[in-house]
Amino acid sequence: MSDAPTKRLPARDRLLRAAHEEFYATGVSSTGIDTIIAAAGVAKQSLYNSFDSKDALVAAYLTERHDEWLALYRGRLVAATSPAERVLAVFDAYADHANGNYRDGWRGCGLLNAAAELPVGHPGRAAVRAHKDEVQAILTAHLSELTGAAAGGDPVQLAAHLALLLEGSMAKSGLEGTDAWVQTARGLAAGLLAGVAVAE
Repeated sequence: MSDAPTKRLPARDRLLRAAHEEFYATGVSSTGIDTIIAAAGVAKQSLYNSFDSKDALVAAYLTERHDEWLALYRGRLVAATSPAERVLAVFDAYADHANGNYRDGWRGCGLLNAAAELPVGHPGRAAVRAHKDEVQAILTAHLSELTGAAAGGDPVQLAAHLALLLEGSMAKSGLEGTDAWVQTARGLAAGLLAGVAVAE
């Protein structure tokens, strides 16, 4: 956080970068505002000029993590040439996420980790749900391009199946600190998709 390029960033961006690292490494509840301020190298007033509260900073952090995943997914989507490959791009984006540069290593989905710490009714939990709903909607959209016998040819049902497979793999992957279970889930998803015919 002390490198020259970081110091040239606006205070809000430096705070978000610090929050991104600290919240993921040690948890939302365990990370105090003073830790974020010190890691960002800004004055305390800069935090309150940028965010109304820690909750507002948490919400911005969750939005940033969502945007980060979307960027990984869109990067994978560029090379996908079929509906099945576009579905698998979702799994590949999660694998890319698992292989990111984390200070203390991969600990699983940062959004779900944060949601587990937040009380029921906290707006951050709604943000995490919105992310997961969007991922499932992306899967449904790609599966809608397919027809055939697998899973009865129902894109909504198959998307739910794949979303659960993906989330389970992320939980296991986070425990082990590698993308191995995400890769296993990708292989299982590819097997399911192999029986689905491409719509003409």
